[in-house]
Amino acid sequence: MTIDQLAERTGITVRNIRFYAGRGLLPPPQLRGRTGLYGEDHLAWLELVSELSALGFTLSAIESHLERLPQSAGAAELALQRALLTPWVPEQIEEIDRAELDRRAGRILRPDDLHALVDLGAVTVLEDGRVRLHGTSMLTTGLAVLDSALPTEVWRRAHQLIEQHTTALAEDLMKLFQDEVLQPYRDRGRPAEERTQLAAALSQLKPVTVRGVVTAFGRAVNRTIRERIG
Repeated sequence: MTIDQLAERTGITVRNIRFYAGRGLLPPPQLRGRTGLYGEDHLAWLELVSELSALGFTLSAIESHLERLPQSAGAAELALQRALLTPWVPEQIEEIDRAELDRRAGRILRPDDLHALVDLGAVTVLEDGRVRLHGTSMLTTGLAVLDSALPTEVWRRAHQLIEQHTTALAEDLMKLFQDEVLQPYRDRGRPAEERTQLAAALSQLKPVTVRGVVTAFGRAVNRTIRERIG
């Protein structure tokens, strides 16, 4: 592919492709005369850069991540990298102004309302005064909390407990996967025949794990209620 064809395939402008190449985020093209030609591996590199950018990685963080990958990494290896980075649950993060937030909330939010939504993880206030909305469902949940009969402080503390324990669980699960699956794969020299199988297993692991966590938590709460009543 020419750079114009690569831009059409990826939806990334020629200017940005040149910028990424200049930053070393894209392997150099093969030259045919004065024309640079790009292949499927270049396409996979660009898709990985786009995935990292969509996840909120800064340019420097993207560079740091890609530096750990060999320039010879082909489409299959990069597909595995994308599978590793795919969000475990869908996220629809938007950056909107306060007026749009009020419109979606269906009311004018007071400063303490906004503060509560921040504490509940529904929004993040940015330096320019805009807010980052962490999904419509999170906003709906946050507004329901504000309208509930329970004190907002109770919900804040509940959210903090959930964040604390789920963060620890996520770190433990990631370490287990790193130590028992990814590192042995790397130690074996990243065999090509394992890449597709590993990417497929990872895509299955994510929803199964999320459902397992929800089920286990529900059972734990039920067990705790029975024990307290007993």
